[in-house]
Amino acid sequence: MNKIGFDNDKYLDMQSKHIKERIGQFGGKLYLEFGGKLFDDYHASRVLPGFKPDSKITMLKQLKDQTEIVIAIKAGDIEKNKVRGDIGITYDMDLLRLIDAFTNNGLYVGSVVLTQFSEQPSAVAYEKKLKALGLKVYRHYPIEGYPSNVPAIVSDEGYGRNDYIETTRPLVVVTAPGPGSGKMATCLSQLYHEQKRGVKAGYAKFETFPIWNIPLNHPVNLAYEAATADLNDVNMIDPFHLEAYGKTVVNYNRDVEVFPVLKAMFEKISGTCPYQSPTDMGVNMAGHCIVDDEVTRQASKQEIIRRYYQAMCDKRKGDAGDAAIQKIDLLMKKAGISVADRPVVAAANIRAEETGGPAAAMELPDGSVITGKTSPLLGASSALILNALKNLAGIDDSIKLISPQVIEPIMDLKVTYLGNHNPLLHIDEILIALSIEALTNEAAKKAYAKLPELAGLEVHSSVILSQVDVGVFKKLGVNLTCEPKYQSKKLFHT
Repeated sequence: MNKIGFDNDKYLDMQSKHIKERIGQFGGKLYLEFGGKLFDDYHASRVLPGFKPDSKITMLKQLKDQTEIVIAIKAGDIEKNKVRGDIGITYDMDLLRLIDAFTNNGLYVGSVVLTQFSEQPSAVAYEKKLKALGLKVYRHYPIEGYPSNVPAIVSDEGYGRNDYIETTRPLVVVTAPGPGSGKMATCLSQLYHEQKRGVKAGYAKFETFPIWNIPLNHPVNLAYEAATADLNDVNMIDPFHLEAYGKTVVNYNRDVEVFPVLKAMFEKISGTCPYQSPTDMGVNMAGHCIVDDEVTRQASKQEIIRRYYQAMCDKRKGDAGDAAIQKIDLLMKKAGISVADRPVVAAANIRAEETGGPAAAMELPDGSVITGKTSPLLGASSALILNALKNLAGIDDSIKLISPQVIEPIMDLKVTYLGNHNPLLHIDEILIALSIEALTNEAAKKAYAKLPELAGLEVHSSVILSQVDVGVFKKLGVNLTCEPKYQSKKLFHT
């Protein structure tokens, strides 16, 4: 476990050089549509071991003097209070979070563009809020017949009606809180306006997945399909690239479907299209930086299984149906894997059967699997964390890291004064108790020091965990899956 399959330093070097070359190709100005997660790309770090979650931001920081950022947000998403599923906040709030994150990393956020703006009351109010915060805000409007009616789109009544976004730097990164926010349309609208002003500018796209220069059914690319099962994205051979160059490369259905329209727009805007295929538009160098193919294959297979369990749990919670489950099940068959290839699954479920209560299992760096069970003092996940820390620190299992005299008053506090029905400590509570014990208890101190070594380890729970425990596992960098069932038959679960 924790083997390296991806050279992150090589990636940063190649990626920044390639983007600079693309800027030069278009005469010194490039609109770069940035798909996927700019911050905390944990999917990439899981399927490409060695890829650092902040790699994209680190790469942009190498180009920060040349870069400005435009954030697109669809006015309709503001009106609907659309929520990011991964972090649970609305798109309008996430936009502010993104601006803070970019600024804290020394990157310049030039403006915000409200796409498909049609005087939605919430969008108008949000625009006023952004301007009051000192931000430049622009409006882009719906275009009838988009994206098929190219003559109407590339006209004064189409893109010409949109506000021209004032930019000052050669690399303009267009990003958004989530998919479907109008990033590509923003870039093309800007190309139209730049052309009218006599400014040479180009467009490119930065998507990490699917990786274009590895096989279509490589587990890394299958894992991307699993991650986007709810969007129904499908990896496919790029037919335009095959026809133009005789080379087989991988892209995905939405880019392949829109390319003829995109090409026609380029030709209408500037007289010619600089690209022969949707793959040509990309600037992704990730495939060149895989240094151990087998490591990435095994990591990606585990990710597909994790996505399967996530889809199962989403259905159990009432947040999704069967479509994603069925798609990922097919992907598992294509990859030649099953849930049996995740050792912690069987270990957790067997332990739960033996004890008659919730249980959890963790695979340690040496490949061994340990478990945690529910007891009168500890929930299964809390017990598992303590057992893992003892194992990593070489502490005998019989030694108690936290005295019952410390745990019991906290349990009493939760029930008697804080109104909790379940007295068992969540993982964050048990870790706080451990940190206090570490002040005077040498064993607890040794165990506490091993917390960073949990990052990247695999865990499975025999029941769906509370959002608190899920959140702590995520912060620790632990890869968690859960059986799609609750501990109790209650209808309300926190």
